[in-house]
Amino acid sequence: VPNLQGPRYISPAPNGGFVVSEECGDVKVFISSRKLLCSLSSKYGHQFGNPAGVCVDVDGSILVADEQRRTVHLFPEHGAPICLVSTGLRRPAGVACSSGHLFVADAGENCVKVFKYRMRSP
Repeated sequence: VPNLQGPRYISPAPNGGFVVSEECGDVKVFISSRKLLCSLSSKYGHQFGNPAGVCVDVDGSILVADEQRRTVHLFPEHGAPICLVSTGLRRPAGVACSSGHLFVADAGENCVKVFKYRMRSP
């Protein structure tokens, strides 16, 4: 996949696609054929500071850790972004979600922080 601006973190997405955070301050979503589906900053009008870790939950929502803004945002397939974590992070780097929990690797405190994460019912 060419033409990325400092790719940092990557996560698989449903249907064979993937999500990539870039140093330039954007997160891009690709479909299984490796073609660009969208840029989160363009699609949602969201301004990232320094996007880092990315993951995709069982509903297809994209979660992004922002090192500069010290937040974790959820970008649903439809609707506005939701700030899941806005305090208590020094330098959120990696993120993962599973079994009702959000895991955030906080490089500023050399630890992993675990938050309850509520998913939609199937």
